[in-house]
Amino acid sequence: MRKMVNEVKISGYVYEHDLAIKTVQNQQSENFGKEFINGSLSVATDEEGLNVITVHYTFVTEITKKGAVNPTFTNLKRIIESGKSWVTDGKEAATKVRLSPAAALNDFYPQGQDDLVSQQRCEGGFVTIISELAPENSSERNSFKEDMIITSFERVVDEEGKEPDYGKIRGVIFNFRNDILPYNFIIRNPAGIDYFEEQDISKKSPLCIQVRGSIVSQVVKTTKTIESAFGEPTVDVVTKRQREWLIETAGPTIYDWDSETTITAAELKEKIQDREVYLANEKKRTADYYATRATSAKVDVKNVASEISEEDFDF
Repeated sequence: MRKMVNEVKISGYVYEHDLAIKTVQNQQSENFGKEFINGSLSVATDEEGLNVITVHYTFVTEITKKGAVNPTFTNLKRIIESGKSWVTDGKEAATKVRLSPAAALNDFYPQGQDDLVSQQRCEGGFVTIISELAPENSSERNSFKEDMIITSFERVVDEEGKEPDYGKIRGVIFNFRNDILPYNFIIRNPAGIDYFEEQDISKKSPLCIQVRGSIVSQVVKTTKTIESAFGEPTVDVVTKRQREWLIETAGPTIYDWDSETTITAAELKEKIQDREVYLANEKKRTADYYATRATSAKVDVKNVASEISEEDFDF
């Protein structure tokens, strides 16, 4: 199996962040007591602050496994301690950064639910503080490059069925361990829509190719007017950020399917099984976590009731 490409480039202004320096609390861990950085860093890749992309960092340590100083830890710490953000300090003062994360998934099971939630996002990679940004239309500002096994393509038409609005592309990409990540992409280029439709893609006959594009993040505001019995009506504005992984082009070469030079059908099946095992463990871990919380949160209602006196009623 080939080493699959999973590259994302992001550069722009620090928009906001919730990064924090923490210490490992697990006494059984070899890293017990060591500092690490955890949190998310949102970057505005455009000059209007409309396209904001968030990158997540789970466990960034000061020293790498090879014993060297980790520049990503150093730069994230600088952002925490002295960095400026667009939200709090304005665009002109905001710290400029260049990030090289990877496409990833945030897999989780909501409490009390059996349905998996998989959120597409960017994770990890190098962080560099820079003084100048590339031109706004440069791929350095916002781009991705993913080797993908496409198993489904759907051409979406408008309500009247006249012209295609966009195409939906589904399949799997791969992380740095070559684990599969089920991913969805959008394509709006008419020539690209025709290209993928002509490939006659299916699960039995997938298309193996490199897709390239950008992450489009837009703020959508919905206004709702609520009438009142008297007085002026109330206007509620709901703000929601929508994100598309938008394919703009593809590599010139179609990779061989079911081949040792790309990936065999047997290897893909094994990786699908590995993901199912991972998800089963994640589901059990989540259930155990909430069960532990429920047990620890139990209160002796009888004793609490007996401790209440008239002075407790202050409402």
